[in-house]
Amino acid sequence: MIEILTPAEVARAKVTGRLVGDILHTLRARCRVGTNLLEIDQWARAMILDAGATSCYVDYAPSFGHGPFGHYICTAVNDAVLHGMPRDYRLADGDLLTLDLAVKKDGIAADAAISFIVGSTRAPEDVAMITATEQALAAAIAIAGPGVRLGDLSHAIEDVLSGAGYLINTEFGGHGIGSTMHQDPHVSNVGRPGRGYKLRPGLLLALEPWVMADTDRLITDPDDGWTLRSATGARTAHSEHTIAITDHGAEVLTLPGENCDCS
Repeated sequence: MIEILTPAEVARAKVTGRLVGDILHTLRARCRVGTNLLEIDQWARAMILDAGATSCYVDYAPSFGHGPFGHYICTAVNDAVLHGMPRDYRLADGDLLTLDLAVKKDGIAADAAISFIVGSTRAPEDVAMITATEQALAAAIAIAGPGVRLGDLSHAIEDVLSGAGYLINTEFGGHGIGSTMHQDPHVSNVGRPGRGYKLRPGLLLALEPWVMADTDRLITDPDDGWTLRSATGARTAHSEHTIAITDHGAEVLTLPGENCDCS
């Protein structure tokens, strides 16, 4: 079932989305060489609870995971790309880190992810990969609106990622979101224009292009049963925003506010 939100619910979604954006950008500013992934998780926990929100991850226990996730944010480093479980690891100079956060406030969820390089060492290929996911996300958002088909969004993402030379995994992609974190419709990162569900005002979508440098195959970390890594050990990148379909296009809900304290 695809959930269409009322105008009042969309207004609440904007508040949740802004919270997600603020937390992610605050965390990004705090992440330095030597920061422990478990510290990031505790910072996220504190900000979520202080805002009167709840984590979508702590009790999350889908069929593909190994029990409840038990943490407040996904922290994926280097070859990890999705569902990165926080662990006792201190960030090193040049690490490629993805932070993926979903929270629920006043009955509505929002979900976003950012990838960035820690420290001063910036490999050009890492920068290019992050940029490709950001550009793919922007391309899909730019065409989203009422009457547009899901396949149009998927194709826009595919066009950018494949055009940049990346193989695309289709096991995991974007999704509907609203009163729960993961809903129909699934939004693949590969698609055919003019196909699929026709977007309607009130629909919320979490769009999330992600790639691995030299493969489209994933493996699950055997130690935690959650973290998905590139099968070759190659680095990865992931960008995500929650958007609301409006009468005239799409609104990005998970941007940080102008007054965000990103320190």
